[in-house]
Amino acid sequence: MAKTARSPIAERRWRNFKANRRGWGSLWVFALLFFISLFADFIANDRPLIISYDHQLYFPVFQNYSEKTFGGEFETNADYRDPLVMQKIREKGWAVWPIIPYGYNTINYNLQMPAPSPPAMENWLGTDDQGRDVMARLIYGFRISVLFGLTLTLFSSILGVAAGAVQGYFGGWIDLSFQRFIEIWSGMPTLFLLIIMSSLVQPNFWWLLILLLLFSWMHLVGVVRAEFLRTRNFDYVKAARAMGADNVTIMVRHILPNALVAALTYLPFVLNGAITTLTALDFLGFGLPPGSPSLGELLSQGKNNLQAPWLGITAFVVLALMLSLLIFIGEAVRDAFDPRKQGGKA
Repeated sequence: MAKTARSPIAERRWRNFKANRRGWGSLWVFALLFFISLFADFIANDRPLIISYDHQLYFPVFQNYSEKTFGGEFETNADYRDPLVMQKIREKGWAVWPIIPYGYNTINYNLQMPAPSPPAMENWLGTDDQGRDVMARLIYGFRISVLFGLTLTLFSSILGVAAGAVQGYFGGWIDLSFQRFIEIWSGMPTLFLLIIMSSLVQPNFWWLLILLLLFSWMHLVGVVRAEFLRTRNFDYVKAARAMGADNVTIMVRHILPNALVAALTYLPFVLNGAITTLTALDFLGFGLPPGSPSLGELLSQGKNNLQAPWLGITAFVVLALMLSLLIFIGEAVRDAFDPRKQGGKA
């Protein structure tokens, strides 16, 4: 089968991206960390992955089983950290546990010292002030932060690109009216509005996404608007208009690809800002519901428990690593789309 040929411009951009070794390596590291966090339920969980009991296989990580299923006395969901339940399972079978036998909300009642306890063999990064495993909460918190950032970046980019395209293509009073609206809307006290909304509704993942989307869509408007303003009077656009192409076709097929080139260079930085905003809200207590795994909540615990420095240090190192990787990836993307740079140079 013949290999699909890529355009010379795409090849040059790909070479430029790979030539930035720091950005290329950061992409691999970030992708690996995110891929691992996607399987957090199989890495850190207070339920066994597989149970063999009485010659039958059970998968507690996917399904709830009552205690009676394993020879217990109650119809309630089995507590696999209960020594009596595990003893009955071992009498007629075996269980395979995750690497970290704690979920993000599992409280370790067998600590040898008051919580927060320092790092140990049982809890690799120690426990927080409620006795929950820090490593487990870190993995789940990383996954939530990245997924939230990616989702917010996706939707805000769609709205921002659409708004900038309409402004730049039509211009005139539409552009002026939209610009005045953006100036007023961007001047709104975002944090105060989020605090007010948090007092009216119980914030969760989707509520926070909608609230932040109301203000984050403006990041790409200026870039896309400028590109449409520059391109709308080019000869190939005039030719398409003369041939009877409608406005939507001209915008999507002929101008938007050029505008997306400029917008793509901003996406890693938009993602960085989305993750930082969620972390800040969680740190202030206006983010995800209490008990949710969150890097911001872990930072808050580090501030409130200065006698347990591992909490603040752990959250700081993870956040610094995550945001640095995104910045390096953004720089590499910017270099990839810079026509002045030649690929293939280290």
